[in-house]
Amino acid sequence: MRVGVIQSNYIPWRGYFDFIESVDLFVFHDDLQYTKNDWRNRNRILTANGLRWLTVPVHYRSVGMTIDEVPIDYSQDWPVRHLRQLEAAYGSAPFFETYIYAFADIVRRRHESISDLNVELCRWVMRELGIETHTIMSRDLCIRGRKTERLLDILRSVGGTTYVSGPSAAAYLELERFGEEGIAVEFKTYDYAPYPQTQLGFTGEVTVLDLLFNEGPNARQFLKSCSPGRVVCAAPSLVHELTA
Repeated sequence: MRVGVIQSNYIPWRGYFDFIESVDLFVFHDDLQYTKNDWRNRNRILTANGLRWLTVPVHYRSVGMTIDEVPIDYSQDWPVRHLRQLEAAYGSAPFFETYIYAFADIVRRRHESISDLNVELCRWVMRELGIETHTIMSRDLCIRGRKTERLLDILRSVGGTTYVSGPSAAAYLELERFGEEGIAVEFKTYDYAPYPQTQLGFTGEVTVLDLLFNEGPNARQFLKSCSPGRVVCAAPSLVHELTA
């Protein structure tokens, strides 16, 4: 079974959803330490004046707080602000009205944590894109340990045979440990075709809402990476399959 494990992000880019569709099980790894000024509570949109951040304010009180423990700051009316920014940027996009009302309904609810909001939005986008990958929360697995050992514990607990990772993890993964466990490692490749946007030129490093607003039901045609993942650590069964 192919398994992916990533922290939840606020309305992430299309590569995040391509990653989810490339695995059999996706784990929202949100019982990890929250990181400030990261993708956990913000993402970018494309406006007439360039890239702009949409940021969800949170009550981050201590270094030890995990992503699924960080509450959202509802003293600020950020949902209204985000909706206005999205309308200004994408109001003329062909499928803006197709998706904005469902998005508005989700962000207007009071979520317990930034993780709760992120996960609900991600599962909504998955439905809109027709992605059927099963998802679970890492906290439900009661995993301990750090870094590679923690990932291996997750994979053991769910019966994973291939660990699919983002390319940035290559710098710290102990690949030999996966080989010892008989688990293959594959690094996802992010290589995407451009699509028409509301602004001239093309900028891909934006929230998946940009793709939905511009392409609507046709969004799936621009979701899959043009390059295959790179297997760097093959389990014995996979080595046999690749050489047969």
